[in-house]
Order: sequence, then structure tokens, then C-alpha cells
Amino acid sequence: MMRTILIVTTSHDELAPGHATGLWFDEFAIPYQRFREAGFEIKVASPRGGPVPLDPKSLDAVELVGPAAVAAQQALDHTIALDESVHHEPYVALFFPGGHGTMYDLPDNPHVQRLVTDFLSHDKVLGAVCHGPACLVGAMLADGTPAVSGRRVAAFTNSEEKGVGLDASVPFLLQDRLQSRGGELDSAEDWAEHVVVDGRLVTGQNPQSSRGVADAMVRLLRGA
Repeated sequence: MMRTILIVTTSHDELAPGHATGLWFDEFAIPYQRFREAGFEIKVASPRGGPVPLDPKSLDAVELVGPAAVAAQQALDHTIALDESVHHEPYVALFFPGGHGTMYDLPDNPHVQRLVTDFLSHDKVLGAVCHGPACLVGAMLADGTPAVSGRRVAAFTNSEEKGVGLDASVPFLLQDRLQSRGGELDSAEDWAEHVVVDGRLVTGQNPQSSRGVADAMVRLLRGA
């Protein structure tokens, strides 16, 4: 029986007027290819639905090329709208790729918050990479505690944000916000591949961690 993974991307396309942002392509495309190779069906959703904006800088640094990249791009052209009709039941896993757009439209999105809470509460596999862990910022458990509280996580660090010169442009620093919610940030050197597995929560620090996050999610889904 084919099993389905839900991938939720950003729909936000601007850091500031004239400064485009969006999804970081490889953070979607590499896991998308890995999940397909592992035999999973994939559904892609975004807050607005429809085509997903891509960070132009990510297109200058694409690692995945050829037919696999084309298939990933096509999957981003017709995403479903993330609304109350999207529930955790049909999906074996939930994955959030990054890109600076996620910092704007994931943390306060009630459907993101609901899905994150449901996946964690039902002990289902949840993955996120780079800025994707912004999905954890606003989610609360049933008892009112932040969903990330007490969980070991990796995410784009303050140092890496400063390294790309956007620490003063983003609405908040992801490392700081996760820690303020009780998350235990587990970080490596800037730009080093780094994946943290805490139960069935899988997070990665940066774009270099995209493949590792997908691999770890597949292992959990296979029961390895």
C-alpha cells in the first residue's frame, strides 16, 4: 500500500519591498526525490495554495538537477491550499523545508500549528530543515505548553543568519525563538551538515542537512 508524506512549504515571497525570498529549492527538491525513491507518495501544500515562490538565490546554488529537479519544480506549481480540510490522518509523515519565507507565514498559521501539534501528539514522523523549524514556534500541546519545549532540535543558527547578512531583516532569529519556547538547540559549526533526531521529530540545521533529514525520516518510517 502506497503511503503518503505531506510537505508544507511557504507561500511568502518578500523579505522587504524589492527583496525577494521564498522556498529554498534544494531543501524541498532533495527530500522530495528521496521520499519518492523510497516509495512514498507525496502531497504538497502551502498557506495560499498554487505555485510556490522560490528564493532566487537558491536557484543559483541548485544541487539537484535533471529530471528529478524538473519533477520537484512541477510539484511546486500546483500546491493545495493549507486549510481546515488538511488533517494528519491520511499522512504518515509531515515535512517542512526552509527558505526565509517560512519565517513569515508558518509560525502564526493556525493550520500549521494544528498539524504540528497533531503529528507530535500522535507520535507521527515530523521533519523540518533550516528555517523549516519555524513551524514549531507557534504550536502548543493540549496542556498549553509549547510543542518544542524540552525537545532537542536543530535549526538555522544565529551565526548562520548573520553570515548571510539577514539577521536584521528577518522578523525574529529562529534559534532565539525556539530556545525561548523551551527548545534545546543542538548545533554544529556553520554550514556543516547536522541532523537531530528526537523521538520521531527530525530537524536539520541548514541546506546542507536536507538529504540527511530525509534519510532519517525514511529510516523512522521503515522502522529501522
